[in-house]
Amino acid sequence: MTEMVYGTVPVRSGDPVLPRWWRTIDKWTMSCILILFGIGLLLGLASSPPLAAKNGLEPFHYVTRQAIFGSMAMAVMLVVSMMSPTLVRRLAVLGFLAAFVALAFLPVLGTDFGKGATRWYSLGFASVQPSEFLKPGFVVMAAWLLAASQQIGGPPGKTYSFVLTVMIVLMLALQPDFGQAALILFVWGVMYFVAGAPMTVLIIIAGLVVFGGTIAYTNSEHFARRIDGFLSPDLDPTTQLGYATNAIREGGFFGVGVGEGQVKWSLPDAHTDFIIAVAAEEYGLICVLVIIALYAVIVVRSLLRLMKERDVFIRLAGTGLVCMFGVQAMINMGVAVRLLPAKGMTLPFVSYGGSSLIAGGIAVGMLLAFTRSRPQGEMGDILLRRANR
Repeated sequence: MTEMVYGTVPVRSGDPVLPRWWRTIDKWTMSCILILFGIGLLLGLASSPPLAAKNGLEPFHYVTRQAIFGSMAMAVMLVVSMMSPTLVRRLAVLGFLAAFVALAFLPVLGTDFGKGATRWYSLGFASVQPSEFLKPGFVVMAAWLLAASQQIGGPPGKTYSFVLTVMIVLMLALQPDFGQAALILFVWGVMYFVAGAPMTVLIIIAGLVVFGGTIAYTNSEHFARRIDGFLSPDLDPTTQLGYATNAIREGGFFGVGVGEGQVKWSLPDAHTDFIIAVAAEEYGLICVLVIIALYAVIVVRSLLRLMKERDVFIRLAGTGLVCMFGVQAMINMGVAVRLLPAKGMTLPFVSYGGSSLIAGGIAVGMLLAFTRSRPQGEMGDILLRRANR
């Protein structure tokens, strides 16, 4: 009867987990993620050997680590994608609380690795960046609060989520990590808008963001230096942005050839923040367009599936996760082509970084869990039935 009424994928009682998961998962999104990870390994082979040689390590030391962390991320993604939305929400809240505490103690126990921003915990054999693990948990937590506020007699979830967002943004800004702070604020704004926020409130928040940016520019040398460098009409060719811009220009449509690129010898972050410059130089514009297309497919397909979802929490959490994923990719590539100020943000599943890969696996696993086909009535089916009456 359910299948006749709603036309969705039926889930039989007692159906094994794996067959049910395979029938309901968004295979296009999962395939794009796997392809992006493969591209990341390929680009890691090109970009990381110079850094390994500089640090006295094996030529493919960083590629091996990326393969290990990436395999862990893929495993986590698959496990999380098999969970129910309720279980995802419960685990995400616990993970968020742990990451929030870790972020709060970062100024005392963290390290900057000489980069001028205290963002990591050093474990000796590896490092952990709490903000990466905070993001997916925050999205689910905020979506839960916003959804609860729409229930009759529910808590003031919109107010609680806003206070939580402000606290996180301030902690990130103190590191300083203005890129992650801006991403958190943007994602919350998107979810708040989808939840039915009045335009007046959004305009006030936008004004507060501009005011906060002005204060940061006035009082933070780190922030002011990046903004001034972005706005300057003259680009220093010996800076990271200068090297990246020149590499993209040299690559042309088809690139200079595999292993022939030079930017990896000049950029210290060629395997992380500026890996798209390596792709553009060695493989050309065609490779970059393929990468952009993969991210676009993930974002568009996820949003289309979420538009049919009836559950408010799932719709808000899924929208926040996919917007966080897409905007982070856009920021990383935008910095490389000098459309945005330098942010120090990785390209999801392509850049090197254990915290980024594993946290990305968690986030995409949640997204796949939220976008799985379900037998209950979807919003699109209800509207279609009403239109046909």
